[in-house]
Amino acid sequence: MQVEGKAAIVTGGGTGVGRETALLLARQGCHVAINYSRSKQEAEATGHDVESMGVRCVVVQADVADDGACRRLVKQAVDQFGRLDVLVNNAGTTQFIRHADLDSVSTEAWQRIYAVNVIGPFQCARAAKEALTTAGGEIINVASTAGINAVGSSIPYCASKAALINMTMALARVMAPHVRVNAVAPGFITGRWLQNGLGPVYERVKAAAESRVPLKRVCDPLDVAQAILGLIQGSDLVTGQTLICDGGMTLGSAEL
Repeated sequence: MQVEGKAAIVTGGGTGVGRETALLLARQGCHVAINYSRSKQEAEATGHDVESMGVRCVVVQADVADDGACRRLVKQAVDQFGRLDVLVNNAGTTQFIRHADLDSVSTEAWQRIYAVNVIGPFQCARAAKEALTTAGGEIINVASTAGINAVGSSIPYCASKAALINMTMALARVMAPHVRVNAVAPGFITGRWLQNGLGPVYERVKAAAESRVPLKRVCDPLDVAQAILGLIQGSDLVTGQTLICDGGMTLGSAEL
């Protein structure tokens, strides 16, 4: 898909990967609806930057865990742009809990993480299905290597991203032949998410990760955004796939 003159929704679009994705789409001439849950100031700043590139933008507050909010988000985007071609399900949440500390994982943590990371993308996809089908559009789900190798901020987070990868395949079947559905699975991503979660050990963990990665560099948000755009603008015969973007981290070491 060439995105010039088309329209996209990016959930969690005010910061990090979402912001960089919105900006990349805008540079290609795509109108963008930026969704946020709590980061209003950052989302509005991103919206301003998107509009500075000569495309239209709407900034919409919505918690993707709320089905009514997802439907309202899609309606506002379609009303604003008259169409919807791309949905990037980027919004996500976690809690940082050591995997061995099973007793610290509450039922509420499971429910909130699944509500945002799994149910939210499903609800957004369902709400957008009609408009995307009309346009012959695409959905990109932002998963994680945590859903592949079960290494991440918490067990519920890893499980939620594994579920999202699985759901990507299921949605690719039911949305076909008019809508392609794929996912990108980043590894370690630099920025506020992990800085806040890891606190004072962030730089040490980052350096350790880089030392183990074959390409000797972990992701920054732009790397992931470029992977997302690559899926959108790539072959029209790619669907139900998960593109790993991690510098080769999941390959492991070549040493015996």
